[in-house]
Amino acid sequence: MKFAVRYYTRTGNTKRLAESVAEVLGVEALPISEPVSEQVDYLFLGNSYYAFNIDAQVKDFIRSLDKNMVGKIVNFGSAAMLNSTYKKVKAEADKVGIAMEEKEFHCKGEFKGVHKGRPNDDDCKAAADFARKFL
Repeated sequence: MKFAVRYYTRTGNTKRLAESVAEVLGVEALPISEPVSEQVDYLFLGNSYYAFNIDAQVKDFIRSLDKNMVGKIVNFGSAAMLNSTYKKVKAEADKVGIAMEEKEFHCKGEFKGVHKGRPNDDDCKAAADFARKFL
């Protein structure tokens, strides 16, 4: 299996999770500004809600993906108020013909003092445990 990890973050929360996921998978966690340049079975995509939607840069990144290069997208992330971004990411992935893995990882994230300290070490460990299931 070949893996890639990309993430988008404004606060650093998703980057922490991405680094935990990438370490387990034996790859580098890179921001979405770095294209997926080789064929992968699973692209782990870290993101969050911003103003009740995924960021436009995440949408653009998904739209830029080559369906022949990415087997499936695995969604992961954190958010202070809302839960999973799965449906929003899937809507974009469907537009380019890339399948979504049904399993995903989501945890609370700190924003303006809400869920202070999250994601914490336990959340990062849980993200790593989630990624380990794909090995």
